[in-house]
Amino acid sequence: MKALLFYIPLMISLMLYDFSQNSSKSDWQIVDDVVMGGRSVGNFSINEAGNGLFEGKVSLENNGGFSSLRHDLNTKVGNNTKVKITIKGDGKSYQFRIKSSPYDRHSYISEFQTNGDWQEIVIPLSGMYPAFRGRKLAIPNFNSDQISELAFLIGNKKPETFRLEISKIELI
Repeated sequence: MKALLFYIPLMISLMLYDFSQNSSKSDWQIVDDVVMGGRSVGNFSINEAGNGLFEGKVSLENNGGFSSLRHDLNTKVGNNTKVKITIKGDGKSYQFRIKSSPYDRHSYISEFQTNGDWQEIVIPLSGMYPAFRGRKLAIPNFNSDQISELAFLIGNKKPETFRLEISKIELI
């Protein structure tokens, strides 16, 4: 009798960022609409619980309307097909964004809704669509083996305060 062998690819979770009280806020950069004349203000800090805290106020003045938080990295996707973010939001909609190359002008985007409680949001990489300056591009969805930047963005086309607490971001 012959034994049947099955090949099952090993899926290993890969931590992209795990916040703690020792995390450096200098690893992250705020980019608001002020780069184009707007008046939105985002802030980033590490709170007492050791989580990243992205908060501020979105303004529509001077054609503004967004605030974002970005982190550069150089990570191979491997066999992973999804991103899992552990967050606590304020009931507002946000975007999770990635870039496959530091030279890309466009980002790949997935929108998610927060509910005021801690959530694990799972995002299929293949579902992340390309966009540049708010316009969807006619190129394929994310299909790279590389992630060079990740970001959170709020831009709901209305003036509002916001607060997003981030615990960890991983590839699964």
